[in-house]
Parts: sequence; structure tokens; C-alpha cells
Amino acid sequence: METDPTGDEGTITWREVLAETEHRVMVAGLPAQEAHWIVEEASGSGPGGSLDGPVTVRGRAHHDAMVGRRLAGEPLQYILGRWAFRGLDLMVDPRVLIPRPETEVVAGLALAEVDRVAAGRTDSPVQVADLGTGSGAIGLSIAVERIGTRVWCTDVSTGALAVARANCAGLGRPARRVTLAEGSWFEALPTELKFSLDVVVANPPYVDRAGDLPVEVVAWEPAEALFAERDGRADLEALVDGAPTWLAPGGALVLEMSPDQVGDLADRARGVGFDEAEIHLDLAGRDRAVVARLAQ
Repeated sequence: METDPTGDEGTITWREVLAETEHRVMVAGLPAQEAHWIVEEASGSGPGGSLDGPVTVRGRAHHDAMVGRRLAGEPLQYILGRWAFRGLDLMVDPRVLIPRPETEVVAGLALAEVDRVAAGRTDSPVQVADLGTGSGAIGLSIAVERIGTRVWCTDVSTGALAVARANCAGLGRPARRVTLAEGSWFEALPTELKFSLDVVVANPPYVDRAGDLPVEVVAWEPAEALFAERDGRADLEALVDGAPTWLAPGGALVLEMSPDQVGDLADRARGVGFDEAEIHLDLAGRDRAVVARLAQ
């Protein structure tokens, strides 16, 4: 007789499965918390839900598949198919980078620039462009957290834009203020936006191809979103050089980069016409972002 895939798997509870899974991931050198996320997903209990219910055959199969993928090295975020970024629950898969805490800081810096511009304005939206948007993490966060914005999210990758589009569809009303466009950096934007954007923000590729990254990152995350030519600076330099043509007076460019790049890129920004260029730290206290502003 064929087993009912939705039936109970004996009398095993999800709490017992959690104990087993914690042991397996810890033996593999992974955090025990990952076992909780996997079991919550497989059981459908959600964070803080009860794990005292019986394990179903279908749920156990889903659990075992996820554990197998994780032990094989696949990032947990791709296995779960989503990840939290600020207040958003974003769909993620190997077409886009995994949202990271460093980028949450960059989104916060962009929001601060939105607030600065908005403070002197009452009759028009703050125009924002999130270039190389990937999953849409930065741009969609801005659209949700600041109702007085009009946001462009662009990417050269068709696959990344498909992920961003899916995430945008889940926003509800803020999605009406978001436009997605395909293209490389400023080429994705309509020419009528020149000299009218208030904030341009990007987390571009900034890793040197000869750099040392964790195997899990190199093996699974999209190389085109990680690596850049000229010691990882090619895209950063293109954004700094191009931004003055697209920003309105008093507008700001917010860029994420590696700690060894911030000094040179801040100097470059001043050299191409930005009135000021500030260096900001990430949560670990490392130089991580440059915020460059044009004069009013």
C-alpha cells in the first residue's frame, strides 16, 4: 500500500526533529539557529510556533531535502527562498546576492539622504534610483519606508530583475511608486531623469577577481554581482564619474564598497565635482560606504 504523503510519520514530533537537526548542523560547523529556521519552514510553524505536532511524511521529506542541501554547502537563504532585510521578507535565489547587514546600513544612509532632501521640499516626491538593485532590497525598502519617494530599481541582469519584480509585487501600495528597468547603471534610466535625481544608491560589484571570498559565496552567489575589474573598482568608479550628470543640485550618491576602497573613492568623488564625500562604518566598525553630495 502506498503511504499517504500528507499522513503522520509515526509519533515523532517536530521538536524531536529539531534536536536531531541541531546536532547535524553543529557537527558540520554550522550555527544551531539554522536548524530552527529549517524546521520552522518544513513544519510550517513559523518563528515561535509550536513544534509539538506530529511530523508528516511530506514535511519530513521537505526537511531532509533542505538539510541535505545545506550540508552540501548551499546558502541557507537560497534553501529557504527568502530572507529578511530591514522590514521586508524578500524572495532570494541564486540570481541575486543574499541581502546582508552591511547593505542594511547602506539603505539607512540612503534613507537619511531622502529625509535631508525631503526636509526642504513640500510639493514633489524625492526621486531615488537604486542601481544594480538585485533582489530590490535597497530600493524597495526606501519605497516602503518613505511614502514621499519615487523609486527606480535597475539591473543589467534579467534574472535579477525578475526577482526584484516578484518582491515589488508583494509590497502593495508602495509598488505603485516603483519602476523597474533593465540596463547597465545609468544606461537603464530615461534621459529625462538627467539632473533630476535626488538620491542614487548602489551596492555594486566591488570584489577584486583575485580576492579571497568564502567558498560558499563563490560557489553559489552570482559572480557578475560580486566581481569587478581594476581591483574591484571599475563599477564604483563608473558610478562616481556618472552620477553628477544625473543628480539634481544638492543630490547625493550612496555607495557600498570594501574598506580598502573608501578613501580613494571619496577622493575621486570630490575630484569629479561633489562638494563633500563622507565615509561611513558598517555594524562591525569597518569603513563600508561613501556618501557624496553635490552643492545646492
